Amino acid sequence: MKDYRKLRIWQKGIEIVKLTYQLTKFLPPEEKFNLVSQMNRSAVSIPSNIAEGSSRKSEKDYHRFLEISLGSCFELDTQLEIIKELDLTEKDLVDNLRSLLLEEIMMLQSLMNKLNVKQ
Repeated sequence: MKDYRKLRIWQKGIEIVKLTYQLTKFLPPEEKFNLVSQMNRSAVSIPSNIAEGSSRKSEKDYHRFLEISLGSCFELDTQLEIIKELDLTEKDLVDNLRSLLLEEIMMLQSLMNKLNVKQ
């Protein structure tokens, strides 16, 4: 088992969760059970799947959990775009989170490419 807490990719995922929760506090109350709930779940899924994948014995299994984490990144990015298009909160909040999210996406793709998994 890898110590996932030492992985920069996991640490950045935790930062994404914190920023997402901060951002969703500013969304309208009527979005509590829609965008807020969905965004928070997407964000939590990112480091959670990195952690769970690190417990797997095979690189193929680890790769699969990283794919799920990457999918959650894309999902959160889409939700950020919706917030931006609907002008539901300050643009700077969205842009800061999106910047961190894009770094995470690049890190995930890089790690997935380094794993010895035949596609």
